[in-house]
Amino acid sequence: MKSYLVVGSSILAALGVLTLYSALYTVNEVEQVVITQFGKPVGEPIRDAGIKLKVPFIQNVNSIDKRVLEWEGTPSDMPTKDKLYISVSLYARWQVTDPLQYFLRLGDERSAQSRLDDIFGSETRNAVATHELIEIIRTMKDRQPLRDASLTQAEKEQNIGSLVPITKGRLVVEQDIFDAAAEKVKVFGIELMDIRFKRINYNESVRPKIYERMISERRQIAERFLSEGKGEAARIRGNRERDLDKIQSEAYREVVEIRGKADAKAAAIYASAYNQNEQAVAFYSFTRSLQAFEQTLGQNTTLVLSTDSELFRYLQHTQVSQTPLKSKP
Repeated sequence: MKSYLVVGSSILAALGVLTLYSALYTVNEVEQVVITQFGKPVGEPIRDAGIKLKVPFIQNVNSIDKRVLEWEGTPSDMPTKDKLYISVSLYARWQVTDPLQYFLRLGDERSAQSRLDDIFGSETRNAVATHELIEIIRTMKDRQPLRDASLTQAEKEQNIGSLVPITKGRLVVEQDIFDAAAEKVKVFGIELMDIRFKRINYNESVRPKIYERMISERRQIAERFLSEGKGEAARIRGNRERDLDKIQSEAYREVVEIRGKADAKAAAIYASAYNQNEQAVAFYSFTRSLQAFEQTLGQNTTLVLSTDSELFRYLQHTQVSQTPLKSKP
């Protein structure tokens, strides 16, 4: 009999411990709890941390994170207003502010993330489709670019190196997405804290066109530099040819002047040397004739001279060959 009492008390003690364990639960500092009974919420959500009580075996504890959670979407292709396809990826931060509504509509974080994928993706597509690409890329509408100082006025008028004017910018587009998505997630007990574009890439089909436009603009500037370089090279060559002709002409003039002065001086020397008497004058005339004879006659030269010419008379008295010259009758 005594042994039965011991066993019975042990069973009662175990049941008491089990009941107490089932009735007590702990709420963490980063959690908020919704108590359900037979699958339906009971009472208000518990937000304070500590040890709490519930009806054992009947009520269940459903913990919901109350920290700021993150959402990161996968990159997806979508068209802009100007029919350019871009690959967009976003990230967002959100928090559960109404755990009861959150639990009734979504249940857990996995379902919430899936629902956020649909809402954020839809609102992003709507925003991208109603804005041009430049509005999504640029942040500020009053930004002034650093333009190349070597651009001509004509190139500046063609908007080379300038930014396309915008009316909103990426920050406004992000705010539009935030405003539209915040209203939709609010019904799920979620407060949207922030949403931003993480990355925007050109689609593979659009990227070559963008690169071609950039290359064309750079090539236009390069062609201008090439044409200016060729013009400057032609000017330098022209100046070089002009300076060379000027130097050559001045050198030739100096040479002619020097030769003229030398010939005049030589003639003066000859004149002073051969004008001393008649014999000297005759000798000078004779030597000059010989010089003319040396320059005129070659090995196979034939001369027809008059007997009255002075050269014939000199040749008569000069032994040019073994056979003396004879005059023709």
